[in-house]
Amino acid sequence: MDEIAVLIGGRAGEGINIAGSVVMRLIAGCGLRAAMYYDYPSLIKGGHNFAVVRGAAAQPYCHREGIDLVLALDQETVRRHQGRIRAGGRIIYDTGRVREIEGTGLPLDEIVKEEVAPAVTRNMVLIGAFCKACAIPWETVEAVLRRAVPKAVEANLRVAGRGYEAAERVMTLPAQATAGQVLPTLSGNEAVALGLVDAGLEGYIAYPMTPSSGILHFLAAGQEAFGTSVVHPENEIGVMLMALGAAYAGRRVAVGTSGGGFCLMTEGFSLAGMAELPVLVVLAQRPGPSTGVPTYSGQGDLLFALSAGQGEFPRPVAAPATLEEAWYWAGALLDLSWRFQTPAVLLTDKNLGEGMYTFHGAPRRPPLPPVRWDGDGGYRRYAPGPDGVSPLADPGTAGAVVKVNSYAHDEAGITVEDPETVAHMAEKRKEKEQAMAKVLRGYPAVMTAGDPAAGTVLLCWGSTAGVCTEAAGDLGLSVVRPVVLSPFPTEQFGAALAGAGRIIAVEENLDGQLARLVRAEGHRVDAMVGKYDGRPFFLEDLERRLKEVGI
Repeated sequence: MDEIAVLIGGRAGEGINIAGSVVMRLIAGCGLRAAMYYDYPSLIKGGHNFAVVRGAAAQPYCHREGIDLVLALDQETVRRHQGRIRAGGRIIYDTGRVREIEGTGLPLDEIVKEEVAPAVTRNMVLIGAFCKACAIPWETVEAVLRRAVPKAVEANLRVAGRGYEAAERVMTLPAQATAGQVLPTLSGNEAVALGLVDAGLEGYIAYPMTPSSGILHFLAAGQEAFGTSVVHPENEIGVMLMALGAAYAGRRVAVGTSGGGFCLMTEGFSLAGMAELPVLVVLAQRPGPSTGVPTYSGQGDLLFALSAGQGEFPRPVAAPATLEEAWYWAGALLDLSWRFQTPAVLLTDKNLGEGMYTFHGAPRRPPLPPVRWDGDGGYRRYAPGPDGVSPLADPGTAGAVVKVNSYAHDEAGITVEDPETVAHMAEKRKEKEQAMAKVLRGYPAVMTAGDPAAGTVLLCWGSTAGVCTEAAGDLGLSVVRPVVLSPFPTEQFGAALAGAGRIIAVEENLDGQLARLVRAEGHRVDAMVGKYDGRPFFLEDLERRLKEVGI
């Protein structure tokens, strides 16, 4: 076999997310590259939760329909996923909660009781059995569990050992796995957080909102090590206003939210545009409108991010597709926000943010320091500067009165309404946008994959890049993906599409929001393949849909 897919399922409250991450780390610990998708309803207890992990010699970024091993903590897992088991696969299940079926049954409650272990360790019995079924050495199992399990490590090891002893070998991991370097695993939210810290983040302010909450929790847990302040205000309006106050005081800050929270932030977002205050918004998308489907994923907020807030002001917007890009663009947008003194938006989604992947290393970004006041002459907060960028001074700087204003204002920050000054300041903000576009020519603003000579191009953005890239490899297509969406990378995008025949947009929304943006930039899009049920594309699903539109 050249890859493996493992699914563990049960009810909310049974530790399915942690169990899936442990399976992920075990597969990665054997040298495989891996990806995990976690599916759960908006319930604290009950419902059906599952995590599916795909491991292969080459990095996977999407999932297939077939599963090799199903680890079933309840009957619902068998009912939902039994039909996905590939030839030679196996169900490993709890005999106390699953009716006897063909597979490997283990009495989880009995084992946990005999080992005097917490009830939540039930899933570790199945994980131990999975390791034996895949011939993972016990030494690897023990080493991974000691690193990956947050509590009751010895109890978890005991119950996992019982599962390991009781199971039999069913298959082996791909042979290439043992020859490669063991890579760390991260979630997309963790990669965003680490990219922000790498770029000098001093404060993170957020109200918990799925699927961005992982950033808040990760930074809060590590704030002492990272040297950051983490604040949880009463709502998203408070989040944005607190962030703008911190930015005014000279602190590099970011905020995190999802669609409904960003709605509440938009007035403050506009204030940042007028007052020229730098703040980065991590906008983790989920299906809307309103509360929508809060624990699932979508790509319905692109046009919202591009036009949020009243009036006209620049804002860099980027949508990463991988852990490495999430790290890179979180830092790059924080830099751009401070260089051009404007709000910025990092667009992610549940599939990237809450998904886990093996991490291939932190990419380096070009240095882009802010423009600082040199102390010469009287300070004017909105004084003319190269590229429309005014020199920055922090409050308390000797000789500087730092006056910012949400009203139309003059160079000193004094409210005005005369037409000449109002027009002059609007042009100043536009000049910053044009300069930003020039700077972004030195960044990887457009990515390509697949066969560059192919006649058909898949146009995508964000987390759909992985499934599009694999489909392009199978079907002989090429992939063009703008990472920067504002200011739109016109030259790089045009060069990437040069000679393209048919262009098919693949998006997780109904309206084809990237397709609309691309058409507005003067390019054609010939067909659209959309998915808008909150779930990611399976590889086979996308390939069927592409054939339906004539591939």
